[in-house]
Amino acid sequence: MKRTNIFFLLLAAVLPLHAQKDSTTVHVDSIPLRDTAAVKEPLIDKITDSRLFQTTYVGVPLIVGGLIEKHQDKKFRTLRNDFLPEFKRPFDNYLQFLPAAVMVGLKAAGVKSRSSWGRMLATDAIATAMMATAVQTTKHLTTVYRPDGSDSHSFPSGHTATAFMVATMLSKEYGYLSPWVSVGAYGVAATTGLMRIANNKHWLSDVMVGAGVGILSTEMAYWITDAIYKNKGRNTLPTDGRREQFGIGNPSFLSLYAGFNLPLSHYDLNEKTVFQTATGTTMGLEGAWFFTPYIGIGGQGSISNLRYIINDTEAADNTIDFYQLMAGPYFSLPLSRRWSVGSKLVGGRIMYPSKTIGDVHLGHRRGWTCGTGVSIDYQVHQHLQASLFLNYNLQAPQSKDSGEYMHIMTLGAKIGVRF
Repeated sequence: MKRTNIFFLLLAAVLPLHAQKDSTTVHVDSIPLRDTAAVKEPLIDKITDSRLFQTTYVGVPLIVGGLIEKHQDKKFRTLRNDFLPEFKRPFDNYLQFLPAAVMVGLKAAGVKSRSSWGRMLATDAIATAMMATAVQTTKHLTTVYRPDGSDSHSFPSGHTATAFMVATMLSKEYGYLSPWVSVGAYGVAATTGLMRIANNKHWLSDVMVGAGVGILSTEMAYWITDAIYKNKGRNTLPTDGRREQFGIGNPSFLSLYAGFNLPLSHYDLNEKTVFQTATGTTMGLEGAWFFTPYIGIGGQGSISNLRYIINDTEAADNTIDFYQLMAGPYFSLPLSRRWSVGSKLVGGRIMYPSKTIGDVHLGHRRGWTCGTGVSIDYQVHQHLQASLFLNYNLQAPQSKDSGEYMHIMTLGAKIGVRF
């Protein structure tokens, strides 16, 4: 009888432990926040999970990056002048308000959001006041002339700041419905900024700083209203109490990127003419679908230029322009929940428009190109990723007479969505 009692006591003790062991095998994104305290994380992940970092992680780097990039504005403007010299469309004047219209429309239709009407409007008022004050004060203090010379209120872009401010609000209020809500919101905001550049109304640095100011204003506004309202007017969403999924699963992405082309040597046009190259610029789209957490297939398309020097004189309009479209295998290696290293091996086609360099006329030309690259990727949110990259491309020659391939390094940054 005693042995039987001891057996049942041991069984009763073991069963809960066995059940507890099984319960820990659920996915990371289904673990409530209160249960994650025992999970040992790298220090870098603890820092990036803090409220201060989450408020500033996108806005501040965009502002700093815009200030650093400012001395390269004319080079990126050359890229615009090369490919879209006559572009003039007024859509950006209205596109900047589209995320706000969608947010108000969903709220009016009764779709549940993060905040009540009162709390949402209070957040909007605080964000708008902070954004407008920062933009208008900076415009009047810096007096930077627009690329078209129309006035001296170019820096930073108010259209872009408004677009990214309301896009961030839409993402926070309704991003739980689908990742495509955030993708669409930030896609509209990015399009607004790119159209300001294409319309020759802003420099790239204006747009980058404007985007940073817009995002930072909204993030700080939510921090303030969370402190004031506490739980009042805060709706419970299906994603509340859940931990976002980082570093696990499919790292498929679609990104917008920009960077600087760094040629590795001079190039021959023919036996008599040699030209030196200087830095150029590039912008493009890149995406990959991963069928495992480590290997996928993807591609990229870009428009780029290189500046060149003849007779030791560099002119503003001396550029070689080219389009590229490449595809191939992509690779990803997770380092922590948020950080990973990416690489690729791609190949495809390159196209050079006709060009006259010195006394040499170069006709329209196509050829093959291949390349590789490495990136450091940071998963900002479950569906948002920021990266720094370094690419190497081997490009077909612009001149058929020389047959000399071009070796180009590209250093840049990209921001995109993960699926």
